[in-house]
Amino acid sequence: MAAFAFPPAAQAQLDIAGTDEKFPVRRIYCIGKNYVAHIIEMNADERDPPVIFMKPSDAIVTNGGEIPYPVFTTNFHYECELVVALKSGGYNIPEAEASSHIYGYAVGLDMTRRDHQANALAKGLPWEVTKGFDHSAPVGPITRASDCGILTSGHVKLAVNGQVKQDADISLMIWKVDEIIAKLSEQHRLMAGDIIMTGTPAGVGAVVTGDVLECSVDGLQPMQVRIGGKAA
Repeated sequence: MAAFAFPPAAQAQLDIAGTDEKFPVRRIYCIGKNYVAHIIEMNADERDPPVIFMKPSDAIVTNGGEIPYPVFTTNFHYECELVVALKSGGYNIPEAEASSHIYGYAVGLDMTRRDHQANALAKGLPWEVTKGFDHSAPVGPITRASDCGILTSGHVKLAVNGQVKQDADISLMIWKVDEIIAKLSEQHRLMAGDIIMTGTPAGVGAVVTGDVLECSVDGLQPMQVRIGGKAA
């Protein structure tokens, strides 16, 4: 058995509601531009297809955690969304079979360095600097599909310090979950342990140190995280 040169990083994992088991996270896929109202507030073209990007799995922050205010930004934004967790996958999954690969659902935050996003969009640059940084993927406990059913509607809501900032319904997504899974599988081999952030509705905004974010999707376990001090 091969020895490691140094101890490997811990496996990213999420709590599973109603059990002591953990969900091991392999990859984090993200969908942008998936609610018309958010596209309008970002001055984008609603006719464009959603953008597909990724975050590193070690960017996960679990329920009750703290997000250090990140380096290299002065405009740090929340984006609350439905997260889909997969139990299986493959290439070229038909839409009609997509739901059979779903393990469960959670609420999540696509934290964003907004001040760098406009430049990346304008110049066609990769999104890692604006999306794929440390602690940029808070995700709440997963509720198994066997417990909540296949979700096609339900409010997604975010409050900052008790004040509601985002409140929409996942039924308003431009690309539905089955379509997202099918489209992703055209480009990537999806596998058990993958999670998908499905896009955010309108109402995104900046947060500062000390802010408390409360996030929910109807029928799922809620999530609360706090914005901490500047990352060292």
